Amino acid sequence: MGAGAALAASTITRVAQAQATVDHVQIDLKRIVGPLDHVWSRCVGSDRASATMRESWRRDLDRFAKETGLERVRFHGILGDDMGVWPGGLRGPQPNFQNVDDVYDGLLARGVQPFVELSFMPGRLASAKTKLNFTYDANITPPRSLDEWAAFIQTFTRHLIDRYGVKEVRQCYFEVWNEPNLTWFYTGTQQDYFDMYRVTARAVKAVDPAIRVGGPSTAAVGWIPEFLAFCTRENLPVDFVSTHIYAGDDQEQMFGRKNMYPHSEVIPAALAQVRAQIDASRFKGAELWVSEWSSDSPAMIAHILSNCLPHVHAMSQWALSNVFEEVNFPNFIVKEGDGGWGMLAQRSIPRPAFNTYKLLHRLGNTRLAASGPALASRTNRGMAAMIWNLAEVKQPSGVPGAASKRIVEGTAKRVSVTLQGARPGAVAKISYVDQERGSPLPKWRSLGSPQYPTREQTDQIRKAAEIAPPETVRLDRSGTIAVDLPPEGVALIELSV
Repeated sequence: MGAGAALAASTITRVAQAQATVDHVQIDLKRIVGPLDHVWSRCVGSDRASATMRESWRRDLDRFAKETGLERVRFHGILGDDMGVWPGGLRGPQPNFQNVDDVYDGLLARGVQPFVELSFMPGRLASAKTKLNFTYDANITPPRSLDEWAAFIQTFTRHLIDRYGVKEVRQCYFEVWNEPNLTWFYTGTQQDYFDMYRVTARAVKAVDPAIRVGGPSTAAVGWIPEFLAFCTRENLPVDFVSTHIYAGDDQEQMFGRKNMYPHSEVIPAALAQVRAQIDASRFKGAELWVSEWSSDSPAMIAHILSNCLPHVHAMSQWALSNVFEEVNFPNFIVKEGDGGWGMLAQRSIPRPAFNTYKLLHRLGNTRLAASGPALASRTNRGMAAMIWNLAEVKQPSGVPGAASKRIVEGTAKRVSVTLQGARPGAVAKISYVDQERGSPLPKWRSLGSPQYPTREQTDQIRKAAEIAPPETVRLDRSGTIAVDLPPEGVALIELSV
């Protein structure tokens, strides 16, 4: 075993399970079951607003938008003091939106809209000085005056309309705060947040009733019934419901019992529950935005997205880029284990999650009937289907990169894929992504795992991490092909018909 292979074995432990080594997938090329909504393209998460003004982050956004069809970006702190909007020491009577304009100009110039997270509290309006314990000192207290806050939100909204036009701003979503049910993001009570939502929603609508506003943007799908009941009593607008979910969130808190689901099923089960809560309220049918979730496993991403399609309007994965400094300043380009949140590593190097979204983007908008671990679609050229080999990834709290060692419970599988209605002998193209293919780690390891790769090494790593050209396979007489996948692996099958 070479040094690189030994290192890989030390950081990814695969535990074989007593399970079949063959999966079966059947896709009916002639049976349409409805539209295939690309909920994964509607939004992606990122670091704080001020980081988006960097050339390196904008380079990553250029790539993400071009290669995945990204529509929006969500980030924290557009109103925070590090943006200079209205810090406590500013004596002027009006806020300063120069940096806000720079941030949103940068997005719109790249054909991407902002998902407007209204956070955090400008120092001038804050009720106290408690700060977020991140690398940027965002104020996380409620406003000292709800009236002052409402007037500020109206000023902010009018400024956006004056600069970008009402048609553009109506395409945005205005989300009130971030995870107010966590004390490190909000020091107020649940009622404090509800009161802040009330005046915020009304302030936005007073400027233009057609602008979309929603919440509660809670962690672990919290507060949803209470929020909807409050908005019903107060006759408040809720154009969309937003919440966050991770595979390792507290199941007793969410479902009333510990360990009800494996990690792979937690997110679909929680979002089915939220969908039912919304549809049992006055806001039945409202869009459900999962404005933060994450996975670093290609098969887990495909499985979760596929199983959440009936419940959600958007799934915004956290996060776009490793130009990301919430907790610390990264001192690496590529790293074993905790490689950062970003789906693009530093220097726009693709990681497996990013490459999974690239393959998902090649799916069409019309869904075909499929059985087994598959998401199949009709495209302009024929058919495209993603298949996967789901494995459980045991990471503390279910958060990607939370441990230096990934424990993967699964085994390699051969997936027998039958394309009903395909011409026997037709040629299919197959593209792969897993923890080795479409990953920067193998090449980086072969270079000695440098902390600071040279520019030449960085170019080599980036090139090696790209999705390889597809292999070609001929269907047999029954329209069947065999695809071999390691644990966590995905493959995109494309067929011209």
